[in-house]
Amino acid sequence: MKKQFIDKLSPGDKVDDLFVLSEKTMSQKKNGDNYLNFTFSDKTGDIKGVAWDNIDQIAAAAKSGDFVRVKGGISDYKGGLQLTVRQIDFCTLESVDPADFLPVTKYDPDKMFEQLKRTVEQYVTDKYLKELIQAFWDDKDFVEKFKRAPAAKKMHHAYIGGLLEHTLSMTVLVQKIAEHYKRTLNGINMSLLLTGTIFHDIGKIREFEYNYKIDYSDEGRLVSHIVIGCGIVDEKIRQVQDFPKQTEMLLKHLIVSHHGSKEFGSPEVPRTIEAVLLNHIDNIDAKMNGLREFIEKEAPDESWTSYNYMMGCHLYKGIKE
Repeated sequence: MKKQFIDKLSPGDKVDDLFVLSEKTMSQKKNGDNYLNFTFSDKTGDIKGVAWDNIDQIAAAAKSGDFVRVKGGISDYKGGLQLTVRQIDFCTLESVDPADFLPVTKYDPDKMFEQLKRTVEQYVTDKYLKELIQAFWDDKDFVEKFKRAPAAKKMHHAYIGGLLEHTLSMTVLVQKIAEHYKRTLNGINMSLLLTGTIFHDIGKIREFEYNYKIDYSDEGRLVSHIVIGCGIVDEKIRQVQDFPKQTEMLLKHLIVSHHGSKEFGSPEVPRTIEAVLLNHIDNIDAKMNGLREFIEKEAPDESWTSYNYMMGCHLYKGIKE
């Protein structure tokens, strides 16, 4: 049974416990000798690690993504914690409890899903889009995966239930933002926008593996959630009789353009009002969640955070009175 969790480790602690070996890279000292850099993970977060000795033996013990037993010590390094590794041993799946390594949403997935269904009932009025969504709700295997899937490996909503939480949060933003702009932008199609919001990341139910750890599947790395998502939606559209070609095209455009630019992985840029709104709403929700998670892990008595790579700066938290 795992007893030492990353969020409770402190400088001076001795470590002898199970972790996920998230990353492993070989580097070189100034004298040309090799050393290893690691990232270890559990459900409470990540910690950087380094091995200076027995490099060949430690490197051969396990690969990235494996469960490992790590022996070493914790030190303070550049304002953060570092695990200096003395020994690593590979661990089989049967020897670990997945609950120790999979972070989960703070909210009840069943309640979130019911709220999402109520939103559909209230705002999706288009007959064909409503039938399409119902085809997904009637698919028990899909619903189970949708409730469990993460929305990312690291950046935002990177935990079990994260995809549903992200999707629901975005539908709330859609209601507020689209209602505001309906006064100045005539013709916002709320049925289409909400359906696109629900399905924009649907490919992530297959892009990630999330039984024992959160990582990319082979399909996810080779194809991406955008392409997978279009395929999933296409399969369900075939179950809706006489589904309009125009609606199908506009819905798929929301999926393929939601990252906003080809630089960020979208096959196409947003070319409709709904697609522009979806891109910005997705970006807002992802960044706010990522920043919240980042700040919560920072030292509570400091007025500035450590460097945040997503924003490219340190963040000011204010002075605690």
